[in-house]
Order: sequence, then C-alpha cells, then structure tokens
Amino acid sequence: MLQPPTVLYNLVGMSSATVLNKGFPVAICQMEAGPDLEVNLASIERLASVAGAAGARLALFPEAAVFPIHASGLELEGVAGSFATIRSELGRIALRARTAIVAGLFEPSDLTGKVLNTVVAHAQDGSELGAYRKIHLYDAFGASESDRFAPGPIAPLTFALGGMRFGVLTCYDLRFPELARRLMDAGADALLVPAAWASGPLKEEHWNVLLRARAIESTAYVVAAGQCGSRCIGLSTIIDPLGVALASLPEDEGVAVAELRRDRLDGVRRQLPVLVDRRLSTQT
Repeated sequence: MLQPPTVLYNLVGMSSATVLNKGFPVAICQMEAGPDLEVNLASIERLASVAGAAGARLALFPEAAVFPIHASGLELEGVAGSFATIRSELGRIALRARTAIVAGLFEPSDLTGKVLNTVVAHAQDGSELGAYRKIHLYDAFGASESDRFAPGPIAPLTFALGGMRFGVLTCYDLRFPELARRLMDAGADALLVPAAWASGPLKEEHWNVLLRARAIESTAYVVAAGQCGSRCIGLSTIIDPLGVALASLPEDEGVAVAELRRDRLDGVRRQLPVLVDRRLSTQT
C-alpha cells in the first residue's frame, strides 16, 4: 500500500505561511508511473491536490508521468493513442486542484512504431499553456530511446505565469547547455525539468551537478521533478539562481513547495550579469 506523500512546507528558514504568501510558490511532485494509466492519473490528481492545498501555483510532475518510459514500443503507442484524452484530463486536474500543472506524457508521431516524449503545461483554469516534444533522446549509458521515440522538432517552449517566464527541458536535455541558453534568450526566468533520471553509477552526482550548473550559468531558478522507484533516482529539487537548493525530496513519492521570487532573481542578475556580459550567443 502506498504511503501518503511526503509534503515539505518549511523551507530555508521560513514558516509555511511565509512561503505560501510571497513570490510565486511552485511544487515538485515526485512519483513513480506504473503500468496502469488510470492509477497514474489518480496519483497525479492526488499529488496536485496536495500541491494546490499547500498554496502552489504551479505543480511540476516527472517526465512520462502517465506510463513507464521503459515500456515497449507497442505499449507506448497504445498510450499515445489516448494523447488527446489524457491531455484534456490533465487540464481538468489543474482546474480542480487550482494549480497549473506541467507533466510528461506520450504523443503519436509521424514515424511508424515511435512516439513523441511530450510535456504539456496547463494553467490553473485548465487552459493549455503549451507543449514541448523532447529534442534529445537518451541514447547513452546503454539505453536507446531512439528505438521507441521520435525526436521532437527544434521548438523550445516558454510560457508566462504569475509574472515569471518558464522554459522546459526534459531529462536528457539537461546535458545540453545550449538548449538552456536558448530558453534564456527567449526570456526564461526559471527552467522546469521533468525527468525520469535512470539509476546507475555516478548518475545521482551528474543530476545534482547539472541542475546546479544550469541554475548558476543561467542565473535562473531550476525546478526539477523526477520519477522515483527501482529504476529512477528521484531527488527532485528546486534550486535558486545562485545554485542554492530551496527544497528537495529523497527517493520516495512526495511533494515539496518553495517560492520563486522576482526580487531574488533580479538581484542575482544585477550582481552576476552573465546573460548581459556574453560575447558569444546562439546566433554567433
């Protein structure tokens, strides 16, 4: 039987009331997607409700939150066939939980036998903010995602919410700093990283270092929600623009909330103006 999700409110020395009434509160919702789509959707709704009750205005879920990413191509195609229905249900969950939701699912592609690894964002009113199809496929450390997935178009996603602009990276995308920099060029203040970061030697270290590196080099918040369970590391976290962890979860299902503050972001960017001082750009 699943234990109730871990919920963290008291972060970086603040009371829960302080966290929930300043800045833009966001939640990381860590879970493990199993082979039953309906059970996974119920888990998303349950965790979103916890996040919404805690005051979060955005709840980030992992990559592949609706079905195991390691499933067979045939199974993934079956789930992708319900993309429109699942997409609509996530919008309804956002409306009921009164929090924006960003979560990973699967979408049909134009390539036979392959699906798209897609992240969809919905606002608090259930309307869609945008969708991002994973660009970089995880053909590394013995894995071969390209056997079952089609790469998405070079079309990075940003959207505005609560006076902040968010950009989306999916899992393996984290290893490609040029994509994060493209999102900074598009005005991103925070990077959302839904992931199913596979377990393995040094993988936890890579995850932690890369998340902090993207935050520091971009002077941006990084909000990362990972799958947990036997195959993935969990370790969801929220990191501030100077690389300080504001909230984190261990290896179990849970929810943690922290605030993204415009004054903190602007202050860091004044002190460390790397985005202004650049001499090489993505257009160079």
